[in-house]
Amino acid sequence: MVSRRQCVVFFVCVTLAALLSVWAWRADDKPIAIATRIWPGYELMYLARSEGWLATEQVRLVEMSSGQESLKALTEGKVDGAAMTLDEVLQARASGLPLSVVMIFAISAGADMLVARPGITSLADLKGRRIGFDPGSVGQIMLVEFLRAANLTKEDVTLVTLPITQQRKAWSRDLVDAVVTFEPVGTQLLEQGALNLFDSRQIPNTIVDVLAMRNDRLDRSHAGAIRHLLAAHFRALEHLKRNPQDAAYRMAPHLGLPVEDFLSAFKGLMLPDAAHNYRMLAGTSPELLPSVRKLSAIMAKSGLLKQDDPLTNLIRADFLPTDFH
Repeated sequence: MVSRRQCVVFFVCVTLAALLSVWAWRADDKPIAIATRIWPGYELMYLARSEGWLATEQVRLVEMSSGQESLKALTEGKVDGAAMTLDEVLQARASGLPLSVVMIFAISAGADMLVARPGITSLADLKGRRIGFDPGSVGQIMLVEFLRAANLTKEDVTLVTLPITQQRKAWSRDLVDAVVTFEPVGTQLLEQGALNLFDSRQIPNTIVDVLAMRNDRLDRSHAGAIRHLLAAHFRALEHLKRNPQDAAYRMAPHLGLPVEDFLSAFKGLMLPDAAHNYRMLAGTSPELLPSVRKLSAIMAKSGLLKQDDPLTNLIRADFLPTDFH
């Protein structure tokens, strides 16, 4: 039989251990703040937070309205990292803000596309046509790549600046013959009879969403929080894969989508798990590196970068979990 005294001693020891662990965290480690936007590829962080897998005392998610707002917060040091596209990372580095990629959230594998009206059945048929596109860097990249594939130049088409929020209206009013778009607008236009002539599957590993951290935060004091965030994200991803309906129920409200439409929001997106991330980012010659070199060249050619990024310290895989099977 365990005496009352032994029980008291036991509970005192447990309490002290808990207090000491909190003290150790506060003494040795620093929390991180991550700028993020409402978008399916980033939503697993919010699922992890809502389920208690992401400790808010270690990682604070800061919602931003745009990539520009995230970049401003990064530059001013108000956040330590951000969920952003790889092209945004290259632009930030070109502006003098040293950033490193520590994880891949998502890879566009069909989510970004060029769709055209019925009767336009090939890329060559786009010559002389009105092409709508969002002027952001991803839109520019898609534009450069499909023109290259079509053996056309910008002078061979009429370019119409068309933000994603205006594309469906412009399509219904017959203001464009084709449009560079992404989900869910792409599928909506396809359902109205548009044809998919070119998509991100033809430029693999080019349009990539990543977690980028300020280089001055990649130190020992922030390492625990970074590793905790990555582990929580991968736990949420595993839940999405194992129980997609439950994940949809929990995640749809934050995205502002009906539960029944939630899973379709991930159409055309590849969500790399920890092992896939490790293959893409680890080693002396990471699998992602050739694609980044190509992306940098495309951006320099289109004027999005003044020159190619040397890619020095761009990738840091040392925060990824390695206990996967």
